[in-house]
This record gives sequence, C-alpha cells and structure tokens, in this order.
Amino acid sequence: MDTDWFAGFTLHRIKTQGADSQVRVGGRADAPALVLLHGFPQTHAMWHRVARALAPHFRLVLPDLRGYGDSDVSHPPGPPDHRHHSKRAMAQDVVDVVDALGIGRFYLCGHDRGGRVAHRLAVDHPARVRRLCVIDIAPTLDMYARTDMAFARAYYHWFHLIQPAPLPELMIGGNAKAYLHTKLGGWGSSAATEGAAPLPHIEPQALADYERCFCRTENIHSACEDYRASAGIDLEHDRESRARGERIACDTLVLWGARGVVQKFFDPLALWQAQCAAHVSGQALPAGHFIPEELPGETAEALRAFMRDDTDTP
Repeated sequence: MDTDWFAGFTLHRIKTQGADSQVRVGGRADAPALVLLHGFPQTHAMWHRVARALAPHFRLVLPDLRGYGDSDVSHPPGPPDHRHHSKRAMAQDVVDVVDALGIGRFYLCGHDRGGRVAHRLAVDHPARVRRLCVIDIAPTLDMYARTDMAFARAYYHWFHLIQPAPLPELMIGGNAKAYLHTKLGGWGSSAATEGAAPLPHIEPQALADYERCFCRTENIHSACEDYRASAGIDLEHDRESRARGERIACDTLVLWGARGVVQKFFDPLALWQAQCAAHVSGQALPAGHFIPEELPGETAEALRAFMRDDTDTP
C-alpha cells in the first residue's frame, strides 16, 4: 500500500498469543486511544478516510484481524470447533496489541466482523473498554435465532462460508476477485442501489489492498473459519455469557445503514440494550452496510462526539 496514503501512521508487527498481527498506529500520541476493527472481506484500510478525520483527536490503532489483511495465524490447523478463529481469540489479539503498545483503557469501534470481535472484547475485558461502538450488526446469537428464508436469502454467505472445508474455499478461489467485488458492492451499498460506477464508495488504494489480501488462499480459508466459528463456538460463548448475566459494561453507540439488512430485519437498539448494562444510543444512517466508506465524514463525527475525552486518563 502507498505509504503516503496513511501519512503520519506507522506499521507494526506485533506477536500475540495466537497471531502475528499487522497494526497501523497514528493520530495524536498524547490523546486517548481509539481502536478501529474492520470487517469482512476487508482490511484496516477501510478506516482510512475516518482515520484521517479522527487523527487530531485520538491515538488511533488499526489492526488487521487474525487471518485477514497481513495478520497471520501463527499456529497449525486448529481443532474442529474452529476456536482459533473465535471472536474470543480475536479479541485477545486486540488486547495483546494494545498491551504491546502500552495502552491501558481505550475506546473501541468495530464494523461487521470487527463489531462482533469488539462485542466479545467488551464482555471478556470490561475494565479495558471506555466506550464501545458497533456498526451495522445486531448480536450474533439474535441474528441466527431469527433466521428465516428472507434473512438467509439476504445473508446467504453466512450459510455458505460455514460449510466444511474445502468446498467454500474452492468455490470462492475459482474467481476470488469477482466474489470480493460482489460482496463489496452488496448489502445496500451505493453501487447496488444507484447504478453507479463499480464500487464508488471505496477508495482505489483500499480496493487494491482488499484484492491483494483477500484473494490469497490462506486468507480465504481464514475468512471461512471466522464464519464457521461464529456459527459454533461463538454462539456457545454468547450463550454462556448470557446465562451468567455478563453484559457490556460501558456506554455503547450503535450505527446501522438505512438501506441494509440490519435495518430490514432487526431492532438494533433494543437488541443491544438487552446486552448492555449501560446506556445504548444510536441511529440509522443513509447508507448500506459499508457505512465508514460510504459516509466517512458522518461516521467520524459520530465517533468523535460519542467517544469524546472524559475524566478518565488515557
């Protein structure tokens, strides 16, 4: 990726308990830390325009999630429960990263799969998260629980990617770039709804990063493992947390796309309030699923206003 694109940011390789993570760090070194987690099928590059707007206000930490982008999974093939790609394991990677950077408490935001990692991190490590934002998701357990034909049709990839290896990997690998572009242009994005040029909401540098990373055989496999974990061990962890009464402890902001699947099938504020012991607020934004890229200014402003400096020390 063009190093000038993230001017003022530095790349780090940080060894965690289960991965060799690539992390981009920038913004104000003396400001509170804000960790931004990307989703499928992307990398940390999705945050570029948001990060540019937030850099004067926060110390920004942008990891590639385990098995995505340039973050490798540093272990042999895992057990059949896919625990190496559980959201708990990915959340621990994030904690290990901020520990290595000398960060104590931090603000946290995740889009798509990153939002699911952020949810699990906030439950497993409540003392570390000052405020939480999740973008265009409802809780995983609730989404699977309401599955019907309409939801399965809209989110068919949830059920395709969880099939046993190597079938989904082989199918995607037959034309990974076409698959990637189809996903990036779907779920209510501007490309899908306005008949615009292909993927108008994505910067060319970001698209090049997605193509470079997603189309690798090992990354396709990791993405499938991520979804396999979500349909199995992640649900077990969620059920156990609910049975123990473990909920998000901090104030939480929920943003979702007015043209997306979450808007169509769920009541995100009610579902997240049920999983949060603090205050939940949020709104639908005039976008599809890829809100940080479709509406970077609005996303940055919502995060800046919600995750404002408070009485805590960084």
